[in-house]
Amino acid sequence: MSNLLEAHSVSKKFGDFTALNNASITVPKGSIFGLLGPNGAGKTTLIRIINQITMPDTGQVLLDGEPLATHHIKDIGYLPEERGLYKSMKVGEQALYLAQLKGLSKAEAKKRLKYWFDRLEIGDWWNKKIQELSKGMAQKIQFIVTVLHEPKLLIFDEPFSGFDPINANLIKDEILRLKDNGATVIFSTHRMESVEELCDHIALIHKSNKILDGRLDDIKQQYKTNTFEIAVKTNDKFLLEKELAQNFIVSPASFKTLGDVLKLNVKITDQQTPNNLLSYLTSKGEVSHFVELIPSANDIFIQAVKNN
Repeated sequence: MSNLLEAHSVSKKFGDFTALNNASITVPKGSIFGLLGPNGAGKTTLIRIINQITMPDTGQVLLDGEPLATHHIKDIGYLPEERGLYKSMKVGEQALYLAQLKGLSKAEAKKRLKYWFDRLEIGDWWNKKIQELSKGMAQKIQFIVTVLHEPKLLIFDEPFSGFDPINANLIKDEILRLKDNGATVIFSTHRMESVEELCDHIALIHKSNKILDGRLDDIKQQYKTNTFEIAVKTNDKFLLEKELAQNFIVSPASFKTLGDVLKLNVKITDQQTPNNLLSYLTSKGEVSHFVELIPSANDIFIQAVKNN
């Protein structure tokens, strides 16, 4: 898979403050790329550089193999965390104006806007003013304006802010559909459950430095600890726990079970396999729960930040 966007050794200072330090990322075509990090880590600075709102001090950004240039603005759709709609303008008038700024003719803009307004069931908002809409309703308008010109690269910064669960799920499905139709997405959020649902690749920035990147599945593989949640119905829970502790690394478990069972977290060594553990347990009783603990994006985020 070739890359749509590449940032090579990008750095940016504001006075004595280093906002971004020698950061590099590669965003494969047709992927959803999670750009993660605590507040103030440098994510927004990198996004602003990609959008040519600010320029890097050093380094280079390539879009589809070309050095980033002014004409690439039309190839990028950007939904910023700070919303930028004019509150006193009517929804349709404003959406039409912003679409034409992205290079669409008035007729084509109207056609595409009608499609999106119908799709998101907001056709009756056309003559409303932005100030009459809730935060979530205004966010729908900004989402439409971001994707309307069908850019190669979409950048969503906290796209679910202000949405109730139903509309957040609606926008999530639209992002996945855009990806299926060929769009490449950079997705920045603090909602780790959204990262799990959407992202193929991630990069984690902390204190201006990139500290982690790669395919999410590969990173989970690196961070997993070969630990399993187990629950076993046995005649003597205390004896089995003692025997398990002699052969494996055990710790208390907090998952919910039904009935009177022994439940533990059991970690195997590199010389052992899950089958070794499962065979041992089935020889000692009735196994009702056996699940490998795969680290979540949230677990990885917290551990990586703590380690750095």
